[in-house]
Amino acid sequence: MLEKAKTPVSYGDEPGLRFALVLDGHGGCRTMNMAEACSWKPGDGLVWLHFERDHPATADWINTSGGFDPLVAEALLAEDSRPRVEPLGDGLLIILRGVCAAPPEEAEKNSDEIDLVPLHIWVDEHRLVTLRDSGHYITALRDIRRALDNDKGPRQAGELLALVSDKLVRDLEPVLDDMDEEVDELDELIFKGEASEVRLRLKLLRRRAVQLRRYLAPQRDALNRIEHDDAPWLRERDKLRFREVIDKLMRFIEYLDAIRDRTGILHDDLSTVIGERIARNSNRLAALAALLLPPSVVAGLFGMNVGGIPGVNETWAFLIIVALVIVISAGTLWILKRIEWL
Repeated sequence: MLEKAKTPVSYGDEPGLRFALVLDGHGGCRTMNMAEACSWKPGDGLVWLHFERDHPATADWINTSGGFDPLVAEALLAEDSRPRVEPLGDGLLIILRGVCAAPPEEAEKNSDEIDLVPLHIWVDEHRLVTLRDSGHYITALRDIRRALDNDKGPRQAGELLALVSDKLVRDLEPVLDDMDEEVDELDELIFKGEASEVRLRLKLLRRRAVQLRRYLAPQRDALNRIEHDDAPWLRERDKLRFREVIDKLMRFIEYLDAIRDRTGILHDDLSTVIGERIARNSNRLAALAALLLPPSVVAGLFGMNVGGIPGVNETWAFLIIVALVIVISAGTLWILKRIEWL
């Protein structure tokens, strides 16, 4: 028996279209071009089309050849990117967010940034259409594409949608692990690092946690709506997978809350450390001023250019004054230590 020939995974061969696949129902797929996508019919099999949302060719296909309801077409091309789900007929209009993977040449430059890419989705029994902005990369979709190329992918629409949601949530885990490690690192740096650097990193980390939670909370609600939707193409097995994805997402949200709380505690600890350093330096300056005050008074008295200063004509007078200053300074030092200023 001859094995199916494998073709290299390609992306973006046509303007606006990242890839077009027809699933064979057995875990595999075959690729299509734009002309074939325009002539596709439901009887040809489940199709997955992935577009660049902001490309003019995409807008032209969505509005003309896609056969979408005008409201659906407008929503797919809209700038609105807050996670949500809208059931329309037998299909679902879905907006989710996934972690953007930077291109290799920009990986170093954007290593400290987290970009959540909006993914606009239309799904029904016969097709799945996904759109994301150009210049963004979502590894979750690439993983599914490679699985299909190796005959190990999903077989029907509900399974494909569940897998997309699962992969989007899965890519959040390394991001949260990196944030947790950074919190541990900052916890150690508070008492031995530069305060301004630690404060800046805490601020950025807390901002990232708030930004992630801002989108993950509505994404959890959106996935929950999909799980409870009564679309006929959503099987019980698909809903079970959605339930697992929701549970994982809830753990990640709790994880983010813990990171946010820890950064708040670290910020308070940092403020306490800075306050203690300021108080310690102030005490040192006050002790130094107290040590210098008596010698300054003696030097000021004997340095006045007026008559009647004792020892003006005596050679031993300077030595006596020096000895007096030493005795006074030693006494002041003893008093400061006695009252625990030093």
